[in-house]
Amino acid sequence: MERSRMASPAARPATKKKRAKSAPKAFWQRIREPLAKSRFAKGAIASLFAGALRFIKLTNPYAKGSFELAGGTYADSEPLIVGLWHGQHLLAPAIYPSDRGLVAMVSRSADAELNALVINKFGMEAVRGSGGRDTKSKLEKGGATALIALKKALDAGKNVCMIADIPHGKPRDAGMGIVLLARLSGRPIAPAAIATSRRKVLESSWDKTTINLPFGRCAVFVAPLIEVPADADDAEMERKRQELTAAINHATEQAYLLVDGKR
Repeated sequence: MERSRMASPAARPATKKKRAKSAPKAFWQRIREPLAKSRFAKGAIASLFAGALRFIKLTNPYAKGSFELAGGTYADSEPLIVGLWHGQHLLAPAIYPSDRGLVAMVSRSADAELNALVINKFGMEAVRGSGGRDTKSKLEKGGATALIALKKALDAGKNVCMIADIPHGKPRDAGMGIVLLARLSGRPIAPAAIATSRRKVLESSWDKTTINLPFGRCAVFVAPLIEVPADADDAEMERKRQELTAAINHATEQAYLLVDGKR
């Protein structure tokens, strides 16, 4: 009995620490629903985020060897399907040239609506859908509708952007949706990555979300384009999916080497 009484004070600091850690998450959960219902609040937050991205881009000059997301090395092959990883894409709207059309796929989740609003602040279009979990090239209805919209954008000569891995799935492993879009549209995929030398990695997030910070260097790396034949069967589609996974991982590695001065 006496031991139990003596042990309980020692346990209290750990309990307080756990509560402190969960406080920001609990606060966000309390305000998320009211914010979701307020167009003014969502617009204001999106404007703040867009302003922050512009500032970060402005204060991160490009490292030597950096590519361009559009109008650069692969300009003659446009329109392209730009493929990025979750958690490594946050600076993309500010990096992409403002004078070129872009349509981006954004998740259908409630939280992703803010991403769509931020994209709109940069004059880009957003379509809502999923990247496709099924390796047999079958998509849920929302994802299929989004792919149709992206194909129309490509047919109109606009580049499109897709986050290649699946929300809350296996990080940095391409889904089938982006490969299917390449097959349907006949347009190549540009495996790309964006990195900054100053950054904060959210280690507890499923995708290791990386927050880009100001006053460093920025780099964009685009790996060789990947084309998917119009007659690709399931086996070929799976090979292309694996090739894309390796290519974006390579681009990510190279982008970080550029900003960290190791390349």
